[in-house]
Amino acid sequence: MQQDKDNKGSMTVAEAGRKGGETVRNERGREFYETIGRKGGATVKAERGRSFYEEIGRKGGETVKAERGAKFYEEIGKKGGDRVKATRGPNFYEEIGRKGGQKVKKLIEEGKRAARALQEAQAAPAAPAAPAAEEERAPVAPEETTPERTE
Repeated sequence: MQQDKDNKGSMTVAEAGRKGGETVRNERGREFYETIGRKGGATVKAERGRSFYEEIGRKGGETVKAERGAKFYEEIGKKGGDRVKATRGPNFYEEIGRKGGQKVKKLIEEGKRAARALQEAQAAPAAPAAPAAEEERAPVAPEETTPERTE
């Protein structure tokens, strides 16, 4: 280990990676990383599906909760809410709450209409059956005739 530090030309893999990353950032800018990150994310999504992200997000959340506790989420939620309020204005939450409430109301009304239509369809009398095919009809007895009397 001491030999590595004495050898001025050597560096750890972490140091080399950090130095390379800084060089790329300085040459290409932050947008480069954003672009390749989006491309990589789209590729992973196409290969593994949305459920992959749901799974790793859940696992990551459980790990953070185990390490930092549930209180951590309360703190970052409050910070995020305060930040949104500062950038969007104090009426933002009221506005999105109203929009959400209107959407819920609309969905409830649509659900009630669909339920009524289903009930009406189930309660409606069945339509008369179509006449049976010719060969399925019961034979009809010929009308009885009485012989004519001639007198």
